[in-house]
Amino acid sequence: LSGASTTLAAELGGKPTVLVFYRGGWCPYCNLQLSELRKLGPDLATHGFQLLAISPDRAEELGKTLKKGDIDFALVSDSHADALQAFGIAFRVDDSTVEKYQGFGIDLEHASGETHHILPVPSVFVIDAAGVIQFAYVNPDYRTRVPLRMVRAAVEAVALGEAGRLLKPAR
Repeated sequence: LSGASTTLAAELGGKPTVLVFYRGGWCPYCNLQLSELRKLGPDLATHGFQLLAISPDRAEELGKTLKKGDIDFALVSDSHADALQAFGIAFRVDDSTVEKYQGFGIDLEHASGETHHILPVPSVFVIDAAGVIQFAYVNPDYRTRVPLRMVRAAVEAVALGEAGRLLKPAR
């Protein structure tokens, strides 16, 4: 929010984390998801997890998003799309869609402060304290978001050290 540079490693800080990538504060589906994620707060705290949400919105836009949904977790700007690209979830919005968005009053360049027109595929990652991704939900349909019960189950599995066991076939 301050506009200061940071790294994902610094933001994770060695804590298990539910990491959310969202398209921006202009997206009603994202705002609904961020508001819903607040409900995970007690479960995350019980298991020592933090919640962190990243978008290509510039830092100045993040404050507006916080006010929309009474969000009580950290929002981080990735306006250069470095993290989006590193996670392999970045895509470039084509020119006709940029124009369509502008017709709805959505200005991707204003939101990000950049001209790249890059957005993330909405995604949720559950990362353990060692920084290893233990669960990933990535859906290219921006209207479909991971159910909270799945995130809760993934957090519990990681907290209990069962994430790896859940991925192995039964004998």
